Amino acid sequence: MTTPIDFKAQLIAEFQLNETRMNGESRSSLHQRRRQALTRFEQLGFPTIKHEEWKYSNVKNLVNQAFNITPVASITDEDLVSLQIPNLAGNILYFINGQYQPQLSTIVSPSEEVEILPFTEGYKKYPELVEKHFAQYADDSKDAFTALNTAFAQNGAFIYVPKGKVVETPIILRFISDARTENVAIQLRNLIIVGDRAEVKVAESFRTLGEFSSFTNTVTEAFVGEEAHFDHYKVQDETQKAYHIGTTQVQHSRASQTHDTTVTLNGGWVRNNLNLVLNGEHVEAHLNGLYLPNGRQHIDNHTLVDHAMPNSYSNELYKGIIFDQATGVFNGKIFVREDAQKTNAYQSCKNVLASPEATMNTKPQLEIYADDVKCSHGTTTGQMDEEALFYLQSRGVPKEKGRALLMLAFAEDVVERIKIPAIREYLENALAKKVGEV
Repeated sequence: MTTPIDFKAQLIAEFQLNETRMNGESRSSLHQRRRQALTRFEQLGFPTIKHEEWKYSNVKNLVNQAFNITPVASITDEDLVSLQIPNLAGNILYFINGQYQPQLSTIVSPSEEVEILPFTEGYKKYPELVEKHFAQYADDSKDAFTALNTAFAQNGAFIYVPKGKVVETPIILRFISDARTENVAIQLRNLIIVGDRAEVKVAESFRTLGEFSSFTNTVTEAFVGEEAHFDHYKVQDETQKAYHIGTTQVQHSRASQTHDTTVTLNGGWVRNNLNLVLNGEHVEAHLNGLYLPNGRQHIDNHTLVDHAMPNSYSNELYKGIIFDQATGVFNGKIFVREDAQKTNAYQSCKNVLASPEATMNTKPQLEIYADDVKCSHGTTTGQMDEEALFYLQSRGVPKEKGRALLMLAFAEDVVERIKIPAIREYLENALAKKVGEV
């Protein structure tokens, strides 16, 4: 009889083992915060489909597997060639199985313009900044995966843009999971601080190698100062056996702006949480998402826009094309607090089922406690526009090519909003390949 895997017990044991190796660091305030998070993780345990927020996304297959929690990083030049994003330039940081790879990374922006460091080095150099912002926005009181990530917060990036600095060169974080010899579990924690009137573009790219399972649990916390601009992109192109749970938490100050785009090309089982708190007047937030699961992939996008102060604006557009027997989930919530008068908030989710066996679950939500607001939401799920397809065929376009062209046109609304040309072109080519256009 096979002994059931207790992944939770394995994680707790690993945390305790790490503590014995820390010497004096175990007394730091950062580690005390980690320890609190572990206690919360122990209390919460992994969610089940009985939890409303996890109703459509069952983690049972994930937590019943054994993973190497401290996998060794190993990658060759040939591997890197296969993972290339053509024409990509800028500040590019590589993390293999969670570990920073300085020999592969390139940082071109001067440190007086932006500090780009591994998370632990960021803490050593800027302890007050890290302690001020770390684990202050990503709520681990109810989310077991965020608590788990906070408990293991060690690997990831620290990005600090001082007040008034404009970072012209984008920052690309490339996270690669190497699952060629065993199941691997990786915890990634990123902290991004954008000072008042500063500007920066940050992209996170996730890839996986190998046929074994990988589990990536990532949390990115961002603080955006007054009148600052923060563009954030997340691109996922992982394997059929990749489990990915990611939370992006953005805290806005007065008159700040955010553009966030999440594109999931591939991934076996994906849950993306995007939470924005508009904690100042005249904040502007744009959220965009695109997902194209095929086979038996499962892609779940949860978004929350919390309007906490008056005169703010949010606009959200998510689109999905669901192939084969794949499943998509969209759960988007607009929350308007009592003081957030004059809020304008819009949310739209549109989906195409490209197969009769494809499934899409959507749950748009409005929760409004102010009376002088303009808010709307809507969601549609349907088949390919047969009338448009017939029109293309009547103009001599073969049926399959016409179908691919319509899918690309449907997806372009989201892709064209990406302001880093190399990533936009990479996605356009990858999308064309996926829908069968090339």
